[in-house]
Amino acid sequence: MDESSREILPAMLQAATDFVGHAYMATVSAAGADLQPRSKPSPPMGRDIAQRLISVRSSLLFVDLPEHATMEIASCARVRRFLPDEPLFIQGQPVIALILLQSGCVKHTQVGRTGAEVLMRFSVKGDIVNIHAESPSSYHTCSAHAMEECRALLWDYRRIDSFLARYPQLGENISHLLSLQLEELEERFREMATEKVARRLSLVLLRLLHQIGVPSERGIRISVNREELAEMTGSTISTVSRLLSEWSEQGFVVPRREAVVISHPERLVGRDSHAHVSMGLS
Repeated sequence: MDESSREILPAMLQAATDFVGHAYMATVSAAGADLQPRSKPSPPMGRDIAQRLISVRSSLLFVDLPEHATMEIASCARVRRFLPDEPLFIQGQPVIALILLQSGCVKHTQVGRTGAEVLMRFSVKGDIVNIHAESPSSYHTCSAHAMEECRALLWDYRRIDSFLARYPQLGENISHLLSLQLEELEERFREMATEKVARRLSLVLLRLLHQIGVPSERGIRISVNREELAEMTGSTISTVSRLLSEWSEQGFVVPRREAVVISHPERLVGRDSHAHVSMGLS
């Protein structure tokens, strides 16, 4: 294991500890709602109730709930828009609301004890931005910022608590979401501890391709820079740059200054015939 891996593993271990210690009852928050909003005002409720219902019905958090419960949950949501780079919540702030992302992309980062900031993951359309177990005092373990203009549904923590009391299925769904996230975290931890950098990078790019990839003229564009890829793979910027340059010469990757374009994803998968990519929740 290289030195960079040793630096990033404690952050992943801490995240795993947070998940394991959590009960199944959970809420997700946007402490950014307490900040002075830079967000655009949302349209009147009558215009977007259909969009709310679509988002609620398609979310894993609300599956198998009675139709009247789905209607009630959708009608209680607050619609919030976040501008690019605007925080949804900040690490260390109390959890006050649950956020379901309707559009856009959100970047999660965590600051370690040394003050270094590490990119943890992304949330995209349909994701619950963050989940925290019920506790007397729950705080965000990371920060989340909008990468582009985002639209989200928010529910107050107390409202979610009342839904949990009336609809036990909601608690089971939360438990399932936490389990999926923990499985992905465990897989990433295993990759960090046992795989070589080249395979770690290929697996990260494959995950990001499906999560935040956007079609472009030369392939699928992933808006991450070399520093962020180094953080997510437990490597160094120079190593990531070298690998991307090699893959560029082989014709299936096109490195950009603030992005990577994957022109032939099947060749990226081919970096390891046994590659298995977890497409779990972010």
